[in-house]
Amino acid sequence: MHHTFSEPVLPKSRRSERALVTRLIPALALTLLLSGLGVSAAHAQSAAEGQKIAFDRSKGNCLTCHVIKGGDLPGSIGPELKDIKSKYPDRADLVAILNDETKRNPQTVMPPFGRNRILTEQEIDAVVDFLQTL
Repeated sequence: MHHTFSEPVLPKSRRSERALVTRLIPALALTLLLSGLGVSAAHAQSAAEGQKIAFDRSKGNCLTCHVIKGGDLPGSIGPELKDIKSKYPDRADLVAILNDETKRNPQTVMPPFGRNRILTEQEIDAVVDFLQTL
């Protein structure tokens, strides 16, 4: 006798739960990975939000100029964003760059995200949290 096993048909409410869990698994995996690296759950959540902002073409738009692991169709005007924590061990330096890089480098083409209110202070903090994971 040959038995085949298939996934049971779940009631609609259970299918909704499964769909929710399926969407949450990537975020949970990122949180666990960052937690294992000594990063708090709140920091991991902020980093996940920062990635969304950085990759959003209408917000941070970092991919227009930078290659970032996991990003699609990056530009090459700015440096590749990798090993950020070792390049900028002081978080305040990254915050300052995102706020207004023209203070440090008057010739930059990088938008002053904070000065021009392109991103809020909270959004800049989230992007910095994300950049520090690269």
